[in-house]
Order: sequence, then structure tokens, then C-alpha cells
Amino acid sequence: MTTGSFLRAEGLPPEVGGLMSTRRGGVSRAPFDSLNLRPAGLRGDAVDEPAAIHENQRRFAGWLEGAQPVYLDQVHGARVVRLTRADLARGQAFAQADASVTTERGVACTVLVADCLPVLLAAPGGHAVGAAHAGWRGLAGGVVEATLEAVCEAAGCAPSEVSAWLGACIGPEAFEVGDDVREAFGPGAVAFFRPGVAPGKWWADLPGLARHRLQLAGVTQVSGGQWCTHSEPARFFSFRRDRVTGRHAAAIWIR
Repeated sequence: MTTGSFLRAEGLPPEVGGLMSTRRGGVSRAPFDSLNLRPAGLRGDAVDEPAAIHENQRRFAGWLEGAQPVYLDQVHGARVVRLTRADLARGQAFAQADASVTTERGVACTVLVADCLPVLLAAPGGHAVGAAHAGWRGLAGGVVEATLEAVCEAAGCAPSEVSAWLGACIGPEAFEVGDDVREAFGPGAVAFFRPGVAPGKWWADLPGLARHRLQLAGVTQVSGGQWCTHSEPARFFSFRRDRVTGRHAAAIWIR
């Protein structure tokens, strides 16, 4: 389901809420227009006005049915952190990780993206939820599998019982990579790479790779993943397209 300002995650248990913001509905000025959610306290050379970010984050939090987002200091790795309500009081003390899980109501596991793929995971009955930031490095490094394992451990369930939703990311018609990326995923993933124009270049299917890895891990309920951030500049931020840009957020919470 899509609204003007966010994509609603479908295919999750009714006890769970999930969504991903678009670039619409905020107050930031170009090139961060308009709903840039990247916290001002995180490093990086893309500097938006803190007051605008704060207002954007307030609006985003208002869509989460009373839950509060917990942002991470993402480094394209595979570390997963367990969140509790105590993390809501940490303010700008961002945990360095690329995924989070929780079993507590009121806490929204949240990841930031602008071409990378957000993956939301939910255990049956909403006993645990998780969010993963899956760029190609994190995906190849096992961030989705690590998040799935953490959700299953927290909820006491099997991977086959977990539901997954893939948000918007750079699509297979726009994500050109080199041999190093193709080799990082191994011979079992060659079907998700098409030859590019130049030798040693490939068009990579990031959501296809994520579905493949989830299926190998035992997840059978996977939805979403049909939006391309690169090809819709009026709707989505894209780092590869614009270089200096804002960030979307994807969040999942227990109702």
C-alpha cells in the first residue's frame, strides 16, 4: 500500500506495523527536499538543517502508531542490536550497527536508506520484529541472515514462520556494479546479475538477491521490493543518482 508520504509494509502479521518513508511530506530544502530523516548527529558530508530534520523526524514518528523510532549509526556491516524501551532515552547516542530487533511495544526498529534495501522482519503474533539495512556489502556479509536469526531467537520461532517485507531500493535496471560485487555473492547468485555495457560490469538485482538469501534461510513469506529509488526522483532519494541527498527511513514495530 502506498500513500503520498510513505509505503505501508504489507504481508506482516496484524500485530505488527511497518512502513518506509518517501521523500515527500517534510520541510527540508533542496537537495534534501523534503522529508530527509538522517539525524544531524550522524557523520557524513551531506549536511541538512538540524531544525528541519527534527521536524521531519517528528512527522515520521507520528505515523508509527505511538511507537518511537530508534536510529542507528550504520556502517554497511552485519551487526544486530537488541532494542528495549531504555533505548528511547538515549537521544543521539547511536548504536553502531546495521540492524536491530525488539520484543517490546513502543520501540520501532528503524534503518536509513537512499538506494540500499530496507528489510523488515516479523515473527508470528508480533512476538519480535527486526529491521535490516541491506546495501550490497551488508547483504553479502549476512546482515539479513543475522537479523533473521536474532528475530527467531527472540521470539522462539522458526525462519519459516517469519514474514519479510522489502522496501524501495535501487532497481536492477539502474544498479551497475563490478566483478567484485558479483564475486562477493558467490556462484549461487549469478542469476541476479546481467551483463552490463562494458566488460566487467553487471546490472545487479538487489531485491532479488535479498529474496534469494531469505529463501535459502528458510523464509517463505516475502513481499514488497518492487520500487526503484533511482528511477523516481520526485518520489525517492537516491545517493547514486544525486550524490548529495536525504535519507528515507523504514521502521517496524509491535502494535
